[in-house]
Amino acid sequence: MAFSAQVKKGEKINVKVAISPTGYEGAGKNMLAEGKSNDFEAIRKQAVVDWDKELSKIEVKSSDKDKLTVFYTAMYHVFTQPNINMDVDGKYRGRDNKFYTATGFDYYSVFSLWDTFRGAHPLMTLIDRKRTADFINTFIKQYEQGGKLPVWELASNETECMIGYHAVSVIADAMAKGITGFDYEKAFEASKNSAMLDIFGLNAYKQNNYIAIDDEHESVSKTVEYAYDDWCIAQMAKILGKKEDYQYFMKRSQNWKNLYNPKNGFMQPRKNGNWYEPFEPREVNNNYTEGNSWHYSYSVQQDIPGLIAAHGGKEKFEQFIDAIFAAPDKTTGREQVDITGLMGQYAQGNEPSHHIAYLYNYVDKPEKTDAKIKYILDNYYKNTPDGLIGNEDCGQMSTWYILSSIGIYSVTPGLPEWQTTKPYFDEIKIHLEDGTTRTITKNTGKAELKKLGFENAKTFKDFKYDELTATPVIAAERIFDLNTKVTITPLNPNDKIYYMTLDEGDANVRKMFTAYKGSFTITKTTQVSAYAERNGEKSSIVTANFNRRPNHWDIKVNSTANPQYTAGGNLALIDGINGSVNWRKGEWLGYWGQNFEAIIDMKSPQHITSLSSTYLQDSKAWVLMPKKVEYYASNNGKDYILLKTIDNTVDPKDETVQIKDFSAEILPTEARYVKVKAYFFGKLPEWHQGAGGDAYIFVDEISIK
Repeated sequence: MAFSAQVKKGEKINVKVAISPTGYEGAGKNMLAEGKSNDFEAIRKQAVVDWDKELSKIEVKSSDKDKLTVFYTAMYHVFTQPNINMDVDGKYRGRDNKFYTATGFDYYSVFSLWDTFRGAHPLMTLIDRKRTADFINTFIKQYEQGGKLPVWELASNETECMIGYHAVSVIADAMAKGITGFDYEKAFEASKNSAMLDIFGLNAYKQNNYIAIDDEHESVSKTVEYAYDDWCIAQMAKILGKKEDYQYFMKRSQNWKNLYNPKNGFMQPRKNGNWYEPFEPREVNNNYTEGNSWHYSYSVQQDIPGLIAAHGGKEKFEQFIDAIFAAPDKTTGREQVDITGLMGQYAQGNEPSHHIAYLYNYVDKPEKTDAKIKYILDNYYKNTPDGLIGNEDCGQMSTWYILSSIGIYSVTPGLPEWQTTKPYFDEIKIHLEDGTTRTITKNTGKAELKKLGFENAKTFKDFKYDELTATPVIAAERIFDLNTKVTITPLNPNDKIYYMTLDEGDANVRKMFTAYKGSFTITKTTQVSAYAERNGEKSSIVTANFNRRPNHWDIKVNSTANPQYTAGGNLALIDGINGSVNWRKGEWLGYWGQNFEAIIDMKSPQHITSLSSTYLQDSKAWVLMPKKVEYYASNNGKDYILLKTIDNTVDPKDETVQIKDFSAEILPTEARYVKVKAYFFGKLPEWHQGAGGDAYIFVDEISIK
């Protein structure tokens, strides 16, 4: 919409605007209900009163005016999202794009839950319990109308731009803290539904108790965050007396153990049954979400005692916390703009780090928590236009400041307690919805802070649940020439291992698992399956495939692959294993801003009648089909004859992620060498969101017959 008006110098004009999420009629109703006044100054004063009401829910005293400004700016940020997203009569647009009317609650939008479950929503359970109930009522309606709880919802649309199903954290936290005003049973039903879907790696997660690179990109982050969410669902089940659900989700909440490498203490990705190598914990890559292994190796908020035990006790875990702050403050791998505010590898500017400094409390070193928190409060939040160290992320960055300056933080939303540090202000008054006020000073005891606002939270009886037996690791050369040695290692030395092999000649042979007694050698393409057992509890079965090379060719690539997209090396181009449409799993070689050229040496002249090479297009990710592919042949490796040119037929504007085989049937030819040359698209055109940037070529299997 645009309008214009003739005005004289110094003249003022009043403009009134009404908006609606449902349509013009709704905007008209909203104007009649809320926009009758023409007195701009009166409306401005009312806005001040309304904001003062919100901001005064927490009062802080300090002689440092900059600190006060930072605090109340942070409070303002926290209250800007989520937003009420309905008309004055309660009409709203549901997730199915149909219209509904909210009765007895306000319908909200903008749920940046990957960020806000960590701090912003726990803060709301303290100072805005009614609003928290309305958030959850909104979640329930989105589940009923859209099929699942929100992940990162915007204007009644699911963006799916982040991971996890962290709405369950908000629900569990509210239930644990005794917040009412929503249907507990329906909220549990919606939460369980999100956990039982077969999307974003959940199918593999349910079946194998972890996600591997082979299953889904960002596999480590998704595994550890799903595990925390499952713990949250278990807490709901405990409150509702659902024993079997509690036991099921508590066991799932231990799935982090399958990605915890006891040899180095990091959450490490797994591929084809083994640990993924080479491994550099500082590397930002497609196995993590907006981070690296340093950031996610502390993400076991639901079982910190278990993580401490895995490290070998409090002293060793304290050393591991020290290590993140002492590590070099540079990341490697992909450039990730979200990773800011680095103290070593600790990144205050991105959410996965936000609880880490508080972990010193769990190893009986609260003075280290106090020192780190004070340093961050002093140095990373300023009264300047760029006073935040990272993206605000709908209030989470500011909430960290608010809670930490009060002297509290929710390391584990879903537990009705806070982790504590020294209060940052001289005096803090928190005005609760029940009309009571809690006063905090620098002398307030940590025991008092721990239960602040949740002194009357109920406790519920625990049910017994099974301990997860971690899945063993199978190691061997994925592609081998004549033979390779297979070694199977338990993640717990007390586990017994059972295994089974199936090779190319075993298609109709029924085999049984047998006890593993040591390494063994295979000489054929073989599938190896194994599981661990301890005290009668079996792990999930892990399966790995080891392929004898289909040829003994050499390949030379005269292009430079992006370090993030090497597929394990050039042999991946002629190993007989095809990449899938999910290129983020690392099966494709990616070349940016250059043509692709490879020369295959078949060692002796071969009779050739067909050639092919496979390419991928994901236009949104700047990966486009090559303009054309040329095939050449040679007998001396110097003089090449052009055999065939295949032009691209895929529209670059087609945003479907797809694979195309550039195949060529040729006249029978004798040749020792084959050259494949693919011409990259060039500069991205004006219509593309990356206009002016270079396109990628993604290539995988080259076939010669």
